[in-house]
Amino acid sequence: MAALRLRVNEIFYSLQGEGTRTGQPCVFVRLTGCHLRCAWCDTTYAFTEGRWMELDEILAQVRGFGCPLVEVTGGEPLLQPAVYPLLTRLADEFPTVLLETSGALSIATVDPRVVRIVDIKCPGSGESARNHWPNIDLLTPRDEVKFVLADRADYDWAREIVQRFQLPARCPVIFAPVHETLNPADLAGWVLADRLNVRVGLQLHKILWPHVARGV
Repeated sequence: MAALRLRVNEIFYSLQGEGTRTGQPCVFVRLTGCHLRCAWCDTTYAFTEGRWMELDEILAQVRGFGCPLVEVTGGEPLLQPAVYPLLTRLADEFPTVLLETSGALSIATVDPRVVRIVDIKCPGSGESARNHWPNIDLLTPRDEVKFVLADRADYDWAREIVQRFQLPARCPVIFAPVHETLNPADLAGWVLADRLNVRVGLQLHKILWPHVARGV
């Protein structure tokens, strides 16, 4: 039987740039391919670039960094069926494994030990019709939900979703402004004015390394 393999865009060691673990050292496994085309996407190079790697090769490379925090991201990592055994094998070895997913595919069969970071696409992304809403019922307190906001209309839409589904009672919720599009201070003001129980998140890697597009 042929060994399982995945098309991998890059594997690198950096600081976690987003979410509740912002600032922690982390190994990132970025997989190739995405079926969405969000207007503000900053990883378009991951749509097609990458090389095939067997799971053992991926694990060996991740292991070499000696870091307890690992994230599998993309692109959209759930497009490749072999990601599920990869996540399980990572969870067997590492204390904390994160999955960053677009929210357009079901997270139902992801290993329950994995922290699911689920994006909910706002209208400004151009892909809000692709949200897989049954994912909300699968969220646990250890998961996270992220909204990337391009403008006030996105904020109002996201606020309504947060309130309708009572998302903060399910897991942490992050509101992140599109870099250099929505003023973070404006977003912070809206959240405070509405007394919304969410976190305002900035992309730390873009603050630390503003001119570096990959490997951060």
